[in-house]
Amino acid sequence: MRPNSTPGCHWDGSPRTAPARRPLRVAATSPSRLLRAGQCGRCRHCGNRIDLYPRADGRPIALHPAHAPASCHWHLSSGIAHPYGDGSAWCRIPHAVLCPQRTPLCRISPPLKSVRRQLAVRTRRLIDTGAFTPTVAPTSAAPDGPDRPLVRMLLGHYLGDGPVEAIRCVAQTSHRTRCPRPVLAPDAPPGSWRLLPIGHRRGQLALPEQTAAVYDLSQLPHAEQRRWRVQRCPAHATTHGAAALVLAGWQVFDPVLHAKHLRSGLPYPPVHGSGER
Repeated sequence: MRPNSTPGCHWDGSPRTAPARRPLRVAATSPSRLLRAGQCGRCRHCGNRIDLYPRADGRPIALHPAHAPASCHWHLSSGIAHPYGDGSAWCRIPHAVLCPQRTPLCRISPPLKSVRRQLAVRTRRLIDTGAFTPTVAPTSAAPDGPDRPLVRMLLGHYLGDGPVEAIRCVAQTSHRTRCPRPVLAPDAPPGSWRLLPIGHRRGQLALPEQTAAVYDLSQLPHAEQRRWRVQRCPAHATTHGAAALVLAGWQVFDPVLHAKHLRSGLPYPPVHGSGER
């Protein structure tokens, strides 16, 4: 016989209470706001898995998921990758050392050569089954501006991962998806396209100074430049504890490595909310 029970109570009369849900937030003092789900990815050259981590200076680095004997001296601390050992016998390896589609820039040990061969076999299997297609670099720029614009902010030059108007916020929304809003918001002060001289970086050989089209943000307030650097829309720039689903797509500009992305003419200024000129 089933006993009578009071609504909101268990069969024995004890109150039916649900535990309070505790939303997870990124600590304000955390050096990295990237979620673990946003660290995993696939190499666009070989299709093998990589783990993306920011360095101390904010630049991303792709590391091999597994540990190896401490020969490359990369380790993680609070979500930040550091290029030196932590005293242990194991370390993380940059994927560029193991990628079978790249030429290693240094001598690698026999165990790492074995891992490199295994990744090459896996890449061939992914290509044969149609699960991976190597990416081909674009041959021309976007019609409304450079495909990877050069942006000046925070006393430095950075290369974007797409057209200025297409750079997207990296924050996570309440629905656990990536924010769809662009960093170039209609209600925020925009930058301006200018022709500026581009010189060599410190430690490089002196190169002939050249002039290139730069999206200049240096005239904006520091907080606005910082918002662009962390790649947040105005709404998430002021949201404390908002985590990031992907790393910001900026690369520190190198006049030697990124020479093909320089444009000598000013593009049309981007128009908010449309693709028109």
